[in-house]
Amino acid sequence: MENGVMMQYFEWNLPNDGKLWKQLKEDASHLHDIGVTAVWIPPAYKADEQQDEGYATYDLYDLGEFEQKGTVRTKYGTKDELKEMIDELHKYHISVYLDVVLNHKTGGDFTEKFMVVEVDPNDRNKALGEPFEIQGWTGYSFHGRKDKYSDFKWHWYHFSGTGFDDAKKRSGIFQIQGEGKSWSEGVDSENGNYDFLLGNDVDLDHPEVVKELNQWGKWVSNELNLDGMRLDAIKHMKDTFIAQFLDNMRKERGDDFYAVGEYWNGDLETLDQYVETVGHKINLFDVPLHYNMFQASQEGKDYDLQNILKNTLVEHNNVLAVTFVDNHDSQRGSSLESQIKDWFKPLAYGLILLMKDGYPCIFYGDYYGTKGKKSPHTKIIDILLDARRKYAYGEQIDYFDHPSTVGFIRTGDDEHKGSGLVFLMSNDEAGSKQMDLGAEHKGEVWHEITGSIPDDVALDGEGKGEFSVAARNIAVWIKKA
Repeated sequence: MENGVMMQYFEWNLPNDGKLWKQLKEDASHLHDIGVTAVWIPPAYKADEQQDEGYATYDLYDLGEFEQKGTVRTKYGTKDELKEMIDELHKYHISVYLDVVLNHKTGGDFTEKFMVVEVDPNDRNKALGEPFEIQGWTGYSFHGRKDKYSDFKWHWYHFSGTGFDDAKKRSGIFQIQGEGKSWSEGVDSENGNYDFLLGNDVDLDHPEVVKELNQWGKWVSNELNLDGMRLDAIKHMKDTFIAQFLDNMRKERGDDFYAVGEYWNGDLETLDQYVETVGHKINLFDVPLHYNMFQASQEGKDYDLQNILKNTLVEHNNVLAVTFVDNHDSQRGSSLESQIKDWFKPLAYGLILLMKDGYPCIFYGDYYGTKGKKSPHTKIIDILLDARRKYAYGEQIDYFDHPSTVGFIRTGDDEHKGSGLVFLMSNDEAGSKQMDLGAEHKGEVWHEITGSIPDDVALDGEGKGEFSVAARNIAVWIKKA
């Protein structure tokens, strides 16, 4: 969708009150009004406990429908509420992307005995001793669901590794032994081989597992009428599995079924190589851009803004880049904490929402707030969303020519009357640039819409004007009506 905007509609600290699906349903019209065109919802299936955010996956087929793990609803609500919410979003032409966690399972129903080798956490290819027997929570019967939707039962041989020996009450990384057992290839090379992340690591080389996960993907997409998926932890998953999984989803749901993957790595070359391997079938979150913005927020005036887009996915492979400022993984207190400082957030959102390239994703925590505390950024994000919807069209002319004041022109197009804008950002003192909008704009008067600059700019006979920006701030200029 032209100028589409995704919103991640959750953060780590939401209350365990079962009200998120209801809240999102009630918010659908508002999201449409501000210009959100797609919503990424959290894992919607039964976790190992009700308060879990959904990443400690127990039963993928239980969308808040069965009495399992001491609860019918998930942290976010019931299956009926989930489906009603999606129907409401679709009324407003808002796409829904489900967060899909296929890397691991937790909360097994019974223990099993099997052979393992303990491996070095820093080099999972290095055994720490000889094979031995452990007792792991790898048996899944899903007794509450009683085989509805699927009669597949998980056992130890469906996993490649596990993180806990119940017999000795000891944690570790235990590689499961047996015929055909090994860590998957096509995963991130960190720690030697980063197949294992947590819990019981799903064996994506096992044909029964591949068949079952493909069937589940098609089932959940049809059951919820999904428009796409956000695939969790793909750096830990066999790359060729992801490629064939998406082929299956699109065969079932159509070629426009959307997919974005979380490959949390700041190295552009690694992301490029992954995209090539999976045949450009998936978008990726632009983690390198996030880290550039994080560094810029930390260093303040010492950061050279001319480098803000350097070595990023959006600069190098813009068609597949999902740009974001923060998310649940980077927010304060999370495992990958790298939260961008508040002073820089307007600059960051101005950049991703108004530049031509990338599919921007707004974080719930930045728009609504975290831990029940309101966000200070709601107003500026609303202004930027409105500017994106009305004015951010046409080609982009960059002015990344100064270490502390950079910006660009969006030239506008014929389809959107009055479109076109000037964007500036500063990480130090107030600044200005003479910017050339072209002779067709000569004599026009432009004004700043965020409220940071009171004076208008009159373009000269060649369509040039001196546009300014306040210290450590942004400025968004449009033609005065």
